[in-house]
Amino acid sequence: MNPTPLTRREALRTAALGALALPLLGRLASAADTKGAKAPKAETPVATPYPPQAADGREHGLRLGVTTYSLRNMALDDAIATVKSLRLANIALFKNHCNWETASLDECRAIGAKLKAAGLSLTGSGVINLPNDEAKCRKAFANVKAGGMRTMVCKPDLDALPLVEKLAKEFDQTLAIHNHGPEDKVYPTPEVAWNAIKSLDARIGLCIDVGHTQRFGDDAATAIRKYASRLHDVHMKDSVAVVGANRDIPVEVGAGRLNIRGLLQALLEVKYAGVVTFEYEKVAGNPAVGLAESVGFVRGALAALAKG
Repeated sequence: MNPTPLTRREALRTAALGALALPLLGRLASAADTKGAKAPKAETPVATPYPPQAADGREHGLRLGVTTYSLRNMALDDAIATVKSLRLANIALFKNHCNWETASLDECRAIGAKLKAAGLSLTGSGVINLPNDEAKCRKAFANVKAGGMRTMVCKPDLDALPLVEKLAKEFDQTLAIHNHGPEDKVYPTPEVAWNAIKSLDARIGLCIDVGHTQRFGDDAATAIRKYASRLHDVHMKDSVAVVGANRDIPVEVGAGRLNIRGLLQALLEVKYAGVVTFEYEKVAGNPAVGLAESVGFVRGALAALAKG
């Protein structure tokens, strides 16, 4: 039986009682405008008491992180400052901050060093396209290895899967195929992705996007349990889009249709060891504020689950 959904008020109240401290909202960097203006530098927030995290950023049993697609209009330094302000230790870099398909090895090494110096683990990427072209695929693999990335979130062409498997073994690189919902003609659901890769090397697994999975009409918590053995990444979000919609309507986590507590419970049940990566896509105002609210909701929900 699914756990009783946690109301938004209950989760935020729990967060306020100790799982979340968000005095930083007024200090987070504003996103650049649509004309590409550079965002102002984010200020370093004043430290406030917070329950200790494990070295890998684990909180109440799950590791939390952010994909910088959420902060795509910010400069990299401002995105880093925002993630640190949220007291998160894991980051996945979108192509605006490092184009893993085309950047040089030196650029990727420098990015990896910058993140490490900031105390952040490079745990993933924006979706990296992997065509059936060995030179292009090899470059992407070499770049993520140079950056020290743990899991390449990707979209291989179906006819490229044998090549991708060969390179995954050669580079000893973990891959996570991302599903994109009804409009994705290749990997619309975790099930479709699983059927494509289940006979391949175990380094190749899934990045389950919970929002796109639910929008397709599948249950994301069921998918988490079913494919736990090859679940390498999770994109956490919320949406008010109806099932079957070809366009997502993203909102802050906890404000939409998804049973967030049920998803978290499923991840805890399978002892998920990867990162729960926030992918906040709502285009309105300062994305850092909505991202902070989303992180706070999940922290509150995890704290409530930990209390039973």
